[in-house]
Amino acid sequence: MTVIRSIPRALRCLATGLSFAIGFMAAGPVYSSDRLPENADRIVAIGGSLTEIVYALGEQDRLVARDSTGSYPEQALALPDVGYMRALSPEGVLSVKPDGILAIEGSGPPEAVSVLASAGVPFVTVPEGYSGEAIRQKIRAVGAALGVDGKAEALSEKVAANLDKAVADAHKLNRTTRVLFVLSYAGGRILASGTGTAADAIIAMAGAKNAVGTFPGYKQLNEEAITAAAPDVILMMERHGDENAASDILGNAAIAQTPAGRNKRLIRMNGLYLLGFGPRTASAVRELSGDLADFGL
Repeated sequence: MTVIRSIPRALRCLATGLSFAIGFMAAGPVYSSDRLPENADRIVAIGGSLTEIVYALGEQDRLVARDSTGSYPEQALALPDVGYMRALSPEGVLSVKPDGILAIEGSGPPEAVSVLASAGVPFVTVPEGYSGEAIRQKIRAVGAALGVDGKAEALSEKVAANLDKAVADAHKLNRTTRVLFVLSYAGGRILASGTGTAADAIIAMAGAKNAVGTFPGYKQLNEEAITAAAPDVILMMERHGDENAASDILGNAAIAQTPAGRNKRLIRMNGLYLLGFGPRTASAVRELSGDLADFGL
């Protein structure tokens, strides 16, 4: 995670991170089952949070591949990458000869999921969500699919307790901080997060306010909308190869007029860590809350 307080520091401190673009409008595949065969030991995990959960449950030896968002823990990077979760190729997934597929809701495209589901490979879709209860359900669903319900229940309780404590601690600060999450900044166009998104949820958990919480999903903002949003902080994901992003976004004419722009307040965090809503979400809440506090907010 990198906190930017000035442009010179930004150029020294920006880290390369995960390209984890989040899409929320893709259609989810039809649930085919809630359990994989007991002897399934060649499992493909599609969705970074699912890969994390499999490792957290100690069932990683059953994984033979993951999608490109499955970047944590580091050991997972040694597994074959079958492509981005929303742009899957059935041939790529089937090439690792899986005997089970765990896929997060929204994986696709639907045509690819249909091919995989009809290929005779057991397929479990895990519901997505952006709350503490959604994380618990996700862990339980993975545990049920793998036949380790007991371990999953224990993990879900531990994760939920940790998250509840992190959220409670963040909310004790009674913040009025306005945070603008920028998903992308291409060609000077700012694509920002509204309601019903992972970014909106994590900002709220950290005790802050979404600066543009008046529309659902993601939307491109014009200069007037950015000025009216008046964010105190800009929040972005770290991405490989965008070392100039800090100067670009803070140098935007509209952003420069906001409290965030005037005070050079930019926070960047790993995308899966920040938006994955998995076992590490409590840590992400604490880190984001702490970074806001470092700004005096």
